[in-house]
Amino acid sequence: MDGDDTLARSIHDLGLATWFGGSLMGAVGLNGASAAVHKPKDRIRVSNAGWARWTPVNLAAIGAYVVGGAALTWSNRDRLRAQQGVGQVSLVKTGVSALALAATAYSRYLGQKIMDADEVRVEDAVTPNEETPPEVAKAQRQLKVLQWAIPAHVGALIIISSKMGEQQKPQSMVAGLARRLLPNAA
Repeated sequence: MDGDDTLARSIHDLGLATWFGGSLMGAVGLNGASAAVHKPKDRIRVSNAGWARWTPVNLAAIGAYVVGGAALTWSNRDRLRAQQGVGQVSLVKTGVSALALAATAYSRYLGQKIMDADEVRVEDAVTPNEETPPEVAKAQRQLKVLQWAIPAHVGALIIISSKMGEQQKPQSMVAGLARRLLPNAA
């Protein structure tokens, strides 16, 4: 490693934590609470207002995760090449990151479609009722799935990051290097 990665690791981890916590709170709290709004046509407006306030924070969190992750990858580039298993876990993390980013971007796209519809009657932020226009209802049904897919993917990234931290323990580094250099010894 090239030195102390505390700043990069902190930016990475705080970004992940914010992305995870915000997406989970949105699914459980904001989207769920929208059903408590008395007037069905106000439910979307209330939910949209919350998501509009959250979007810049979420974007900053995702940016922090990406920047911190890139810095950690650069700092650990020699380990990625030398220690068996590190490159594979890094590739898995990259794939899961791409899925989480795609789900988040598509969720934002769907959310914008719902925001543009404004005052439509719904059961809650992600559940249409019989008066919901078909295009809004379709976006809501897709969001109902994505609201859980995003924290699931970001939670998986937290677990993968924990695995990567374990790979940095001295005994793991020695074993990984030994397997790379002496593949028949392990």
